[in-house]
Amino acid sequence: MGSIVLKSLSILLGVFFIFVGITKLTPFISKELHKDLRKEYVRYAKVFPLTEMLDFKLPSKWYRRTVGGLEILFGLAMAAIPSHKVKNAANVGLVLLMILAAYSHVMVGDPFDRCAPALVFFFMLSGRLVVWYQTSRREALEKAASTQNGNGLKRD
Repeated sequence: MGSIVLKSLSILLGVFFIFVGITKLTPFISKELHKDLRKEYVRYAKVFPLTEMLDFKLPSKWYRRTVGGLEILFGLAMAAIPSHKVKNAANVGLVLLMILAAYSHVMVGDPFDRCAPALVFFFMLSGRLVVWYQTSRREALEKAASTQNGNGLKRD
């Protein structure tokens, strides 16, 4: 049961982030949404956390393109690549992007309804990691139990 949930979450989250990444890169899906995102990333680039530390002004165009490209890359990894290590690395990358998105929304003073989707997907991605951890732990315990015989000694 856990693996079905894990596969479903991985595919659905991956497809969602591919969709969102495409809207950040191109007006192919929605011209209005793409235009709105271009305006919003001008604001978000001004509050990018590493700007002051690195003394570097981040161009909003490249910020939006980088985030969109990473969302597509991580989404493809979540949806299509069967390796759990790759899926978990992509999951962690998306969690970090959601933290960055929530931070950006708060710093520019967006209302909560603009920040809520980033928080929802942060919790969904975190939940996927919890499901993976529980499933892998259960499988490891079952494997360890199958290698022992009735008296608690390991079989050769």
